[in-house]
Order: sequence, then C-alpha cells, then structure tokens
Amino acid sequence: MAEVVLRDQVAKAGLTDRVIVDSAGTGNWHVGDRMNNRARAQLRRGGYDGEAHRARQFHRSWLADRDLLLAMDADNLRDLRALAPDGDPDPDHRIRLFGEIAGLGGEDVPDPYYGTDADFAHVLDMLESGMASIVNQLRTTYFADR
Repeated sequence: MAEVVLRDQVAKAGLTDRVIVDSAGTGNWHVGDRMNNRARAQLRRGGYDGEAHRARQFHRSWLADRDLLLAMDADNLRDLRALAPDGDPDPDHRIRLFGEIAGLGGEDVPDPYYGTDADFAHVLDMLESGMASIVNQLRTTYFADR
C-alpha cells in the first residue's frame, strides 16, 4: 500500500522525474504475489490503483542505489540495518522508520494482514498522512532550489 500511495503523491507533486519509489519486504513469504485483496480494495476506495503491484524481497545489493529506505515497523528497521555493509558510513541516517520522518511520532505502521477492513482503512490513513509529510519534505528540502 505504501508504495502505491507514495507514487501517487510524488506524481501529484511533480517529482516523478526526481524521485524513484519502490518497495520490498524483508522476508520472502509472498514474492511474486499480488497485493492482498483487502489492501487493493482499500486502495481502490481511496482512489488508488494497486493492481500492478507484486511482492518482492529486498536484496542487500540495493543498498548502494538507494538514498533513503523507509521501514514500516521496528522489526523491519532492524532487519534492514543488519543488511547494511560494515563500510556504510551512516546506515542509521539512510535507513529510517517511516513513522519517525513522516510526522507520526515514531509510531510503527501496523500490518493489517490478519486484521479487519477497518485496520486496512487505518493503515491507509496513516500512509496518506505520512507520505504527504515526506513529499512536502522532499519538495522543500531537496528540490526547493532546483
């Protein structure tokens, strides 16, 4: 859900040519699968299209190509930071908890997979709010003078 929401907000901000958005899990449980039906339905209700999304697993080699990695919860943050090579000058700066930099007070984004439709709606609300904050930070901090 997060990738779909961020792509949409990056596009609306006119930053598509400057910001690359992708997503991947730290585990291999659903690699190649479509997004959960309830997640797609919630996105659709919010005006988003999640049909093209397919699950992938994060690869350590991708660290060199990413300026910022956002983990949705503390467990994934720990797993991503553990993948950082010893020579990474500052993995704590590049690998961050979404809730810390998205104006959510450091809160984890819960996984609604085993929850209710209301849980999916709550996660979408968190993502929309947080992604709006991140896009605003990108626009004002990184692209203000370009």
